Amino acid sequence: MRLYQMAILLCMLSCGGMQGPAPSVPIKPDESGKLQYLALGDSYTIGQSVPADDRWPVILAGELGKAGKATATPQIVARTGWTTRNLLDALEQNPPTGTFDAVSLLIGVNNQYQGRNMEEYRVEFSQLLSKAMGYAGGEAGNVFVLSIPDWGVTPAGEGNRDHIAGEIDRFNAIAQEECVKKKVLFIDITGISRKALGDPSLIASDRLHFSGKMYRLWVDEVFPKVKPLF
Repeated sequence: MRLYQMAILLCMLSCGGMQGPAPSVPIKPDESGKLQYLALGDSYTIGQSVPADDRWPVILAGELGKAGKATATPQIVARTGWTTRNLLDALEQNPPTGTFDAVSLLIGVNNQYQGRNMEEYRVEFSQLLSKAMGYAGGEAGNVFVLSIPDWGVTPAGEGNRDHIAGEIDRFNAIAQEECVKKKVLFIDITGISRKALGDPSLIASDRLHFSGKMYRLWVDEVFPKVKPLF
């Protein structure tokens, strides 16, 4: 792997750490009468390297509004570099307040990148599902999970794509199993992410994350499945 690619990986995937409180998009006072949506995750949820309007939770909220389900600006708890452990710690330190009409979870790429144990991921992912259900008023039916996208199709993954893809698939299998146990909706967007291998417009300028165009493809898949949740 080229040195500049390695530098990008170290900066964008592993350096998120626990540096202060989780960045979030707060609920605006004039949106209090709208449906409330909480999005939990990592760089893909916060939209690393794309404008705020191109974050997939923001796109989803906009589509729901067009469909007659007025949805407040999503409250986002996510940071580039976060593993399941980092997200759990952030939620313990600064838990979201109130009850949400829907909660999404997309987490695990940094567990894979850092070589974290898969059984550790299973335990921590299950804990995050329970927390998400709590934020949704105890309703599993108001929670949905997106699968981990495959960053191996980006330029940063060149030379190691098969290995990355295999591990991503195994982490996703665990996430899906835990969702089935708790009766939480699991939505597979990994295959969509792999379209970026032949389409550079689906990759962000940092050559590691995905573009707003990719996130809109995810929402096209997610929207009809989650619309009944709101």
